[in-house]
Amino acid sequence: MPRLHYQHEIYRFIAGPLGHIEGVTVSERANPSQPLLHYFGGLPYALPPIGKHRFRRPRALPDQYRYGTKASPGRFTRGTAYCPQPRRFANLDTELWDEDCLQLNIYLPAGKKRPANGWPVFFYIHGGFLQWGTANEPPRAIAPLMSETAFEAIIVSPSYRLNLFGFLSSKELQAEAQTSGEHAGNMGFWDQRTALEWTAKSIEYFGGNPGNITVGGYSAGAHSAFHQLAHELYFVPDDQAIIKRTICWSNSPGVQPRTASDHQKQFDELLEALKIPPSLSSEVKLERLRAVPIKQLVDIQEKLKISEFRATSDESFVSKTLIAKINSGDFAKRMKARNIKLMNGECKEEHNLYRSWRTPANSYDAVRTRLIGDYPEDVVDKLMHHYCRGTKALPPARNDWPDLFGRIYADMQVHHLERGFHRALENGGLEFGKDVFRYRFDWRAGCVDSYFPPEWGVTHATDMAIWFWGLDYGDGLSDQDKEVLKTWNQGFAAFVKDEDPQWGTHGIKDMKRLRSDGRTDIWIDEQWQAGLDVWDLVNGGNAAGVVGWIRSKL
Repeated sequence: MPRLHYQHEIYRFIAGPLGHIEGVTVSERANPSQPLLHYFGGLPYALPPIGKHRFRRPRALPDQYRYGTKASPGRFTRGTAYCPQPRRFANLDTELWDEDCLQLNIYLPAGKKRPANGWPVFFYIHGGFLQWGTANEPPRAIAPLMSETAFEAIIVSPSYRLNLFGFLSSKELQAEAQTSGEHAGNMGFWDQRTALEWTAKSIEYFGGNPGNITVGGYSAGAHSAFHQLAHELYFVPDDQAIIKRTICWSNSPGVQPRTASDHQKQFDELLEALKIPPSLSSEVKLERLRAVPIKQLVDIQEKLKISEFRATSDESFVSKTLIAKINSGDFAKRMKARNIKLMNGECKEEHNLYRSWRTPANSYDAVRTRLIGDYPEDVVDKLMHHYCRGTKALPPARNDWPDLFGRIYADMQVHHLERGFHRALENGGLEFGKDVFRYRFDWRAGCVDSYFPPEWGVTHATDMAIWFWGLDYGDGLSDQDKEVLKTWNQGFAAFVKDEDPQWGTHGIKDMKRLRSDGRTDIWIDEQWQAGLDVWDLVNGGNAAGVVGWIRSKL
């Protein structure tokens, strides 16, 4: 069906003590008197992380910060700044880059009656391998979800620092941070946390319920949502906790993040590539690094062996024994104690998109080197031995080495490590179909053909059109697609409202599935054991899981 035509009008709003602001109201041109949603784009949630604050923890806005006055309202009609990033997928004009990207977008329901306690809040974290991406979904793309479906909640979507801007770490940065009582690394996660704390503090001024916040995301956003949950469970007291539910679309806990020494290798490689001498003092190294133009910092990452900048196990944001705590069942027990529920699942052919991100050359060594960009070297060697059966030969079922890379990457990011995580959650006392809701998509909407090649099948991110009701793909969902997806949307909406999603699953191997013919059924997971094998290989889950299960019964 043809996409509807929308119009935007200035929307003036008083956000309590935050001041007077202007956003936009979106409506159909054919029916302008019926607003579909209100939108505010690019509201700062932290002070600019620039100059001497590059590579440091975000700084929350002062308590008395105001976005505008009655005489001079703040105008937030566009979107957030773009963190500087590789342009392989997001072909952004470099003029849109800005390190001062700690801003968020808010989408408010319009034309619907607000609940007595305020709207539920869906705090959505965008994906992009933690290396690229944007929170800037245009309001017209969200309008169908907010106006046509059962989904009735505020969406808050933050931008955060990516790649080396968000995840660089080293002993030099750590020593500097300690002078202020801080830790270095995981700046992107801290950005997200700061935005989440802003949301809990401020969303009531937009009609939201700060006591009903779901944190979710897609891909790296799902991985981020997991780490936001893990951080709350281990570093935030009960009375300061914010997260009520978590949604992890197509991602998992992964492996224990890199150690400080692993990150030091990456930092040293970066300085060598930038021709910053290792003999310099820590202070001068950081001064030189902060003086490098953003475009040079983006371009240099393509040339690094350890090209992907990711989390660090720092015992400040990420526990150094996080995976062990999952395996022991303690993670699940803490979720249960706080009554936190999880939605987590996959697309059938995740690997086809994964293989397209920094695709390695067609050789064993190239795949190994590329995987070292994401995972600790010892983990990569275990994976290569497992998938190649102890040889350096391409497995018979794989088309080429890039194909193998895509499948290993998809198994590590989604398929296999989700299954190991789920086993640990059950061993720790969570109930599947009640506390944890698994799903699988074997179907894709026709509108995504405008973005994802049809031959990629039901690959990673094709289900964004499912969850966001067409999003901004092609002409959007057809009437037939909407009928297929109606119950899925109702379940998603109920989950965010803290209602029973009527998922229909009961055991740990049950996955609510959307079949290729558009019918929904319950699929008994055929990849279960393969997933556990890889989890145990890279996360040592088997023995720990048994011990955790015994402990959970005592």
